[in-house]
Amino acid sequence: MTAISANFETSDGCAIGYTLQRSANSNAPRVALIHSLALDRTFWNGVVAEIGERAHCLAYDCRGHGKSGKHAVTYTPDLFARDLAELMDHVQWPAAVVAGCSMGGCVAQAFAARYPRRTRGACFIDTTAWYGPEAPAKWRERGATAANKGFGALEQFQRSRWFGEAFSSAHRDTVDALINIFLANDAACYQSTCEMLGDADLRPLLPSIKAPTAVVVGEEDYAAPVSMAEALHAAIPHSTLTVLRGARHLAPVERPAEIAAIILELAA
Repeated sequence: MTAISANFETSDGCAIGYTLQRSANSNAPRVALIHSLALDRTFWNGVVAEIGERAHCLAYDCRGHGKSGKHAVTYTPDLFARDLAELMDHVQWPAAVVAGCSMGGCVAQAFAARYPRRTRGACFIDTTAWYGPEAPAKWRERGATAANKGFGALEQFQRSRWFGEAFSSAHRDTVDALINIFLANDAACYQSTCEMLGDADLRPLLPSIKAPTAVVVGEEDYAAPVSMAEALHAAIPHSTLTVLRGARHLAPVERPAEIAAIILELAA
């Protein structure tokens, strides 16, 4: 198993940082991984470790995040999906199983709908196609809080939203590492991403997703609750629904073995 970390430039000039872990088996399936809001590709480390040699794994920093370009233009799920398509071109992947969590799940929905021939399977984790009629105002408020008061003003909100008390107490180093990534974000890019999520309505795209799809949600996820996962499952033709008992909003971090198994089943 070998891993390389590098950068490439999108067609509109945005640098994208990525890590490609290659299996020794050149015929192993390919898996592309899209992280949650205000985090980076390391979000997937536990899942990638669980997948091991059984698949090639491509994890990257979405634009405005991590080591990727910080240009706070108008963001859309389609733009983020195009970034992934161009990254897959760069690493010469014609198709892959695409998995995304939270924000990454929105991007994965757009990718699966817009690039059906490049989507071998799709895994939408702790996410939704639409946050509801009040979402534009709520997401803009969150983005404004980071810009006006600093990310520290949102730290406790994120901790409780991401994980329950039991996981946070048992895995303090893991949670603190994620918080440090969160605190290091660019405020303007965070605002742009919040606006993207508040405005997003991917519901019209869902019936066009033809790839085998796994919808996964934490039982205790109140950021993108079980009802939102049920709506995804109902709207996507070839989908399954898995509710992870006791998990909250960042299931790939909290339950990496179970998420890896679901992804590998799609890749089989």
